[in-house]
Amino acid sequence: MNFSVCIDMIYSGLPLAERVAQVKAAGYDAVEFWRWRDKDLDALEQALQQHGVQLAGFCVDPMGRLVDPATHDEFVEGVKASVQQAQRFGTNALIVTVGQEREGVSRDEQREAIIAGLRRAAPVAEEGGVVLCVEPLNVLVDHKGYFLSTTDEALQIIDAVNSPAVKLLYDVYHQQITEGNLIARITQHIDKIGHIHIADVPGRHEPGTGEINYANVFKAIADAGYEGYVGLEFRPKADARVALENVRKLEEAS
Repeated sequence: MNFSVCIDMIYSGLPLAERVAQVKAAGYDAVEFWRWRDKDLDALEQALQQHGVQLAGFCVDPMGRLVDPATHDEFVEGVKASVQQAQRFGTNALIVTVGQEREGVSRDEQREAIIAGLRRAAPVAEEGGVVLCVEPLNVLVDHKGYFLSTTDEALQIIDAVNSPAVKLLYDVYHQQITEGNLIARITQHIDKIGHIHIADVPGRHEPGTGEINYANVFKAIADAGYEGYVGLEFRPKADARVALENVRKLEEAS
């Protein structure tokens, strides 16, 4: 399993370079985060090189609001700038969120806007050698009002865009809250998944603290032939080092 540690959630209280060092010390070789514009990228690059750590992914910045065509110019420019940073760091996954629902606008119209925006951005990603990973989020606990929550609707959008550079970010935490049926969803759509996030339910803590059988989930991901990164995007309930050690134990038990 290729794990990456989200350093905006784990070791978040430390300076950026120290977060990378702690991740390496915990036995992991990749990190990810959300926004790149608020990071000291020179310090990050130095830390990654020093510790032999890969940058697995980050968000298109600014994230944009794809449900609104008026934001598409800004989004495409953000993709262009983010692709440049991805190339700098050897990263091939860029995370895309679609924005909050537009009041008074039909879902069909908003969905078509998302598709149109991604179609504009897809050639930029294709040329840059990166994948735009579209992320559904749960609206019951964490992201009330967000437009995209289900796997099926996300895949409908991805299929309509029809680009090898646009795939699904499957977040196990969000989808357990939204719809469950995790293993079937993952294995059925593995070829359309560009990145995976994990955390347990409830609380968004480390695997093993909640209701998800992560040993079985990890086995299903591996058996399906997934070769991308699995991002550890959780709030450690235990000490961060212990939490990361426990993820490895669950992987070994899978």
